[in-house]
Amino acid sequence: MKKQWIAAVLLCGLCGFTVRAGAAPEDPILSFPVLSDIHVQSGDAKSQRKFKAALEDLSEINPGANTLVINGDLGNGRPSDYSVLSEILDSTAHPPIHFTIGNHEFYKAYLKGDSWNPDGFPNGETEQASINRFLTFTGMDKLYHDAWIKDYHFIFLGSEQFRQSNPDNGDDAYLSETQLAWLKEKLQEGAELNKPIFVFLHQPLPFTVTGSNEARGVVQHKELKQILDAYPQVIMFNSHTHYLLGSPNSVYRDRFLMVNTSSASEPWSVKAGPLDGDESEGLVVQVFPNAVVLKGRDFASRQWISYAQYVIPTGNAGSGG
Repeated sequence: MKKQWIAAVLLCGLCGFTVRAGAAPEDPILSFPVLSDIHVQSGDAKSQRKFKAALEDLSEINPGANTLVINGDLGNGRPSDYSVLSEILDSTAHPPIHFTIGNHEFYKAYLKGDSWNPDGFPNGETEQASINRFLTFTGMDKLYHDAWIKDYHFIFLGSEQFRQSNPDNGDDAYLSETQLAWLKEKLQEGAELNKPIFVFLHQPLPFTVTGSNEARGVVQHKELKQILDAYPQVIMFNSHTHYLLGSPNSVYRDRFLMVNTSSASEPWSVKAGPLDGDESEGLVVQVFPNAVVLKGRDFASRQWISYAQYVIPTGNAGSGG
């Protein structure tokens, strides 16, 4: 199938819905925000402030959200990072959270104490220690799981290795044969062509969403894509690249849809690179009977991002599954 860029057709925002004058749009069946790359660190007041502000804004604009997804890179994997993150979550209203693991959850291996020490990698840190801290914090029993929310299927994937197992892994996601077999089985459960399946993985597939041309992204990218190709109703949310919402290929269709989620901590501009001001972004996803609406949110200005509003029609993607 020829790859397509989702741009002008879907940048119409909510224009895909017919709204009577003076009438509010129909309520969504399901709504959930997606945040990523929050990078909350114990010694970084700005990251803490931005994350708390994002939660407060989301609570105000979407108090009835069914869940919140934080799609990796919570901090740098230190106990102190998780402690600060817990304090923010305990003191700020939010819906139930589903987490995925990112590459930065393994980054304690680059630190000696609180000091950056890449030459000493892994500085006594094991992958399993990094994974165990993440699992303890999130309450998960393994790095991948699924959930049914309002009768919609959510599937969360996660890297099972870092560089200690193989330096060639880099910052890419490593998905074991067991995880891929589990994914294949889960996708079959209750699959309906006209109903989206939401898949979350921190790292994107190569040459898809904005910023994914620089690395492999997923070690087993060919195997993962082959599995997902059978399900055109999949909408996969990827993070990691930090690129601003509305950048070219923020939403990208191959045989299924892929969505970039920017960063709540430090969005990147395609031209300027990292933005170190107050910039902070995320998505609000609304599910309607015949469409999924993706709404980019600027948490610094507490405004919708007008050029990052997408309507994804459902039910006409072709056969699969």
